[in-house]
Amino acid sequence: MPRNSAAVIDDVSKLIIEQLQSDGRKPYASIGKSIGLSEAAVRQRVQKLLDTNVMQVVAVTDPLQVGFKRAAMIGVNVEGDIEKVADALAKLQEVNYVVVCAGGFDILIEVVCEDDEKLLSILNKRIRAIPGVDSTEAFVYLKIRKQTYSWGTK
Repeated sequence: MPRNSAAVIDDVSKLIIEQLQSDGRKPYASIGKSIGLSEAAVRQRVQKLLDTNVMQVVAVTDPLQVGFKRAAMIGVNVEGDIEKVADALAKLQEVNYVVVCAGGFDILIEVVCEDDEKLLSILNKRIRAIPGVDSTEAFVYLKIRKQTYSWGTK
């Protein structure tokens, strides 16, 4: 999700976000009642949060339940322009998370795919083929113990 560094959200908007993080289908009237706003005011604030890319409302699936048997975090080291490589990685369909970072890797990405054969293909033929990718290290997920999206409001 693109970041909008100019976006400033107040405490009321944070309360709306928290309500939607617990249930993305929660009716605006119910949210409004719990935080003291009208349904229309909640609707307007949610639309502004969506329009400014502060948040998205999405359905989060368990990859194992929908046919994806392999997930991995992949550390990528880059020679040259890190942002150019990050942009190229973000265009890959199987990549659902890209972050430029400091430390042992220049970029961390998350890949979800059907099996080990597909992971090998993605690593070898797609990721390592991107100009500027110097090296990769894959951390294969064995089991996800916790996955939340409730950060950012407290």
